[in-house]
Amino acid sequence: MHSPADVPSVGSEDGKVVSLDADVTAPHPLHEPESFLATYPDVHFIDLLIADMNGIVRGKRIDRSALTRAFERGIALPASLFALNIQGTTVEETGLGMEIGDADRICLPIPGTLCLEPWQKRPTGQLLMTMYELDRKTPFFADPRYVLQRVVERFRELGLKPVSAFELEFFLIDQENITGRPQPPRSPISGKRPNSVQVYSMDDLDEYAEFLEDVIEAAHEQGIPADAIVAESAPGQFEVNLHHVDCPVKACDYSVLLKRVIKNVAYDHEMDTTFMAKPYHDQAGNGMHVHISLERNGLNTFAPDADGNLSDNLRWAIGGLLETLPQYMAFLCPNVNSYRRFSPNFYVPCSPTWGIDNRTVAVRVPGGDPENMRIEHRLGGADANPYLLMAALLSAIHYGISNRIEPPPITEGNAYEQHEPSLPTNLRDALRQLEASEVMKEYIGEEYLDVFVLCKESELEEFERTISDLEYMWYLHTV
Repeated sequence: MHSPADVPSVGSEDGKVVSLDADVTAPHPLHEPESFLATYPDVHFIDLLIADMNGIVRGKRIDRSALTRAFERGIALPASLFALNIQGTTVEETGLGMEIGDADRICLPIPGTLCLEPWQKRPTGQLLMTMYELDRKTPFFADPRYVLQRVVERFRELGLKPVSAFELEFFLIDQENITGRPQPPRSPISGKRPNSVQVYSMDDLDEYAEFLEDVIEAAHEQGIPADAIVAESAPGQFEVNLHHVDCPVKACDYSVLLKRVIKNVAYDHEMDTTFMAKPYHDQAGNGMHVHISLERNGLNTFAPDADGNLSDNLRWAIGGLLETLPQYMAFLCPNVNSYRRFSPNFYVPCSPTWGIDNRTVAVRVPGGDPENMRIEHRLGGADANPYLLMAALLSAIHYGISNRIEPPPITEGNAYEQHEPSLPTNLRDALRQLEASEVMKEYIGEEYLDVFVLCKESELEEFERTISDLEYMWYLHTV
């Protein structure tokens, strides 16, 4: 892993990129666990982690004596891990549960991810895993990380390398909520709860400075290239930016691990966090914006030409993203609550639009250094699985470039006033569009789409069967 001093100072401003050009499925050198155990003799346990379909980290905790064996042979976990709904229950309709005897597959370590968990009082390590068939050579089709790997591999056909970064929003909330609803925590400094919207407020950063500094420090200790933290558009809401890296799979690894850092550091500060898309009905929701560019031989192919015209690759990428946007919406907004974010008052685009340095559109091309030209996709929620979100965006970009799809006319000014909402506004409609998408079937794979749709339909059906408090309020004594 990188030590804090090894993490380059790179971000969207200077155009530099953290290079991670290693093969993400390379053999697992045994010197890695041996070196780790020798360096950290006080570590007695190691958490073996794997992200499920919902981006929830699951796995096993092993004794240090089993670490080398985990590198040599892997660990067994059931294939049904990737057929779990948001409640952690196996969706049997996927065929990955009792139908196959709830059988195991083999999870192997991801090289370079073995590190300490800085928040633990007892020194503990962690290691990311990915699932394979029993032959230990064939990646398991339903592992979202492998779904993304397959899409990334297709860019080699074009001689292109995706460069990407995430911006991740979250809310700090009280650990105990008497009303059953979330509320901002009291400031460690003033003892007051934030109750106003102060975007980019330095005072809000000062109020929670110790927590925010600990997040960045813990991220760097784990080699996660976290950049800046800003106060966002609601009380107790913050955003952490990650540096651009030239391996989209690693960018998603960092996003998954950063969530874990934020949650655990918050616990240490007697607070809780939520990445729920819309925890407050009258405030902005939590988004997960993604920045993407494409390199060839170390040069940004999205950079404009000598006359300042947009490059072909950039135009076609935007064209592919916007033409197929309704089809992959379910990957960006995978939960019932996800669609409550969509409101023109909270900077969440409701139609497939694009513009330059325009935050009211779905696909924004930030201004600034032409050599750092990139796409910022602004629709994804913080509740999305980053591997699936990235796989969907890269699929659409590859499709657009391969078919030379021109984008619609650029939007200047307020997109909300110029374009009627046309994207799916609920999970059921989004799942129907995804299930019918020939583009997503080609890139993501029909077999995986079936698993994803079945799991999400199961959640949706249970949600719709549940009688809400509002229904009792409206109907119990009035009809």
